[in-house]
Amino acid sequence: MRSTLRRLTVVRHGQSTANALWARALETGDAELVGEGTDAEVRLSPLGVEQARALGRWFAAVSEGERPGLVVCSSYARAVETWDVMAGSARAAGIVPPPRLVDERLRDREMGVLELLPPPAVRARAPEEAARRERLGEWFYRPPGGESLADVALRVRDFLTELRAGDTAGHVLLVAHDAVVIAVRHVLAGIGDPVPDDVPVPNASVSSWERDTGSSWERDTGDGGTRLRLVEFGSVRHLGGI
Repeated sequence: MRSTLRRLTVVRHGQSTANALWARALETGDAELVGEGTDAEVRLSPLGVEQARALGRWFAAVSEGERPGLVVCSSYARAVETWDVMAGSARAAGIVPPPRLVDERLRDREMGVLELLPPPAVRARAPEEAARRERLGEWFYRPPGGESLADVALRVRDFLTELRAGDTAGHVLLVAHDAVVIAVRHVLAGIGDPVPDDVPVPNASVSSWERDTGSSWERDTGDGGTRLRLVEFGSVRHLGGI
């Protein structure tokens, strides 16, 4: 069966309370600023809620024929909350949101023993890990008990392979995290794509890929494969300066 997937849009969640704390820690250098609970439980900040509402207005403004017909969220609270706020905003504009699924493969990068520790706290508590992280670079660095970005790309590749092989809706929206957005970009770029280097993914940003029907790869593939080309990456135009 040939895939019906023709467009993929990936949204990073709105600003979280951990994002706000991280920014304060970097600004002040305060090693005592650390998150509480688990990463999976982190919720949106007040600014993140406003950003999610703006995303909902963006979603409602997409023409009916182009609007996503399926939403798949990370299992983490901040991603699910982002979609819930988006859906509420869309309903307020008279738009019925599409079905929502949750998939564990879209969760954020697991940081193991460094979970919810901003860089100043890591340098104070585990200087050897801070040094190893700097030496190896973000793509390959795997904290004890955690994942590298390369590890995230493996599970995201598995998810995308299943998505493209199935009888999916024409336009699918993913609501996830910066690590997932970077992994999607790397995987969809294809074999031989260089390791990503410091690719910024703003909170509540929109990145999109669409089916490349003109490529020789697409014409020659008979097994249901679909080449998706990058249309925009990390766009925040819809936030209007929020």
